[in-house]
Amino acid sequence: VVSVIANGVVFYPPRFLEEAAGLRAAGVAIGKDLVVSDHAHVIFPYHMEEERLNETGAGQAIGTTGRGIGPCYQDKVGRLAAVRVGELLYPDHLRERLRVIVPRKNRLLRALAPDAKQFDADALCREFAGYGEQIRPHVADTMKLLHDGLRAGKRILFEAAQGSLLDVDHGTYPYVTSSNSSTAGVWSGSGVPSRTLDRVVGVIKAYSTRVGRGPFPTELDDGPDGVGERIRRTGREYGTVTGRPRRCGWFDAVAVRYTAALAGADELAVMLLDVLSELDELRVAVAYERDGRRLDHFPSDSFLLERCKPVYETLPGWGVDVSGARRPADLPAAARRYIDRLAELIALPVSIVSVGPDREQTICMC
Repeated sequence: VVSVIANGVVFYPPRFLEEAAGLRAAGVAIGKDLVVSDHAHVIFPYHMEEERLNETGAGQAIGTTGRGIGPCYQDKVGRLAAVRVGELLYPDHLRERLRVIVPRKNRLLRALAPDAKQFDADALCREFAGYGEQIRPHVADTMKLLHDGLRAGKRILFEAAQGSLLDVDHGTYPYVTSSNSSTAGVWSGSGVPSRTLDRVVGVIKAYSTRVGRGPFPTELDDGPDGVGERIRRTGREYGTVTGRPRRCGWFDAVAVRYTAALAGADELAVMLLDVLSELDELRVAVAYERDGRRLDHFPSDSFLLERCKPVYETLPGWGVDVSGARRPADLPAAARRYIDRLAELIALPVSIVSVGPDREQTICMC
């Protein structure tokens, strides 16, 4: 299998090299089976400093990961101060670019905070040109690679980043990421036309979570001994990058109907069903209520979503550990009813259910 980091992402070379070293240390050989787009945009340390100052300064913080992703995407769409991966392979060109970009960035950072960190263009050039040499064997025109694969009859699997409600165009703006994290990003983010997709699997949890700020109608903010904390603890719901506790809540069918339609999903994969096993009863938000009116659709603006209250339907729990289930018939009747009800509410079949993190704990419902 060839793993492709395509053009739509932003790319931090030290992190890439760190992960590659970790794989090699674990005995995984890395060669031509790992490819990075020469058109992916590069995160620099000044992006991280800008994000830090934005999050800690006056105004409303979004709750980012602090990795410089947003400022890097801002430079991408602003065009003048952006650097792409392919440019790291040409040190003279890179130095010329950074000698223009870095002084502007330093002025911007000082405007945000007088004590902001300042950067040296030549030092950054030496550092990142060095990274360029290390990643050179992996850099390629990934659009051509993918189209060649299509013509050769290869199967291509696209994995969307993050959750659909973090999509910059279709999510709970402004509490979103800076790219299209739904299937809307396939075409622009890889160069492969979306009409080539022949199967879209909507991956959802058996409950709802959110990390960072933003509206969350079904959130269970019920204290250290409440259901929300029990779900977080059992499901190990902490941010992969930051380690921040994820906010946990009941399943939100209104949000999932919206994101399934946005994704053009053909079927659903329900993850982490085992996390709910210890609960006596479960709730599912089947609609919202706002200003005394019932809503069956997802609001288009986050400030409106903040005013929505969930309309719940209560279902019985199953009260037994399901992590040992390997076939649909192994699941308790109440667990099957819960899955069937989710499928009914979203109007899509559930084809996969996960009852644990291991491969054998993935149940095909076909």
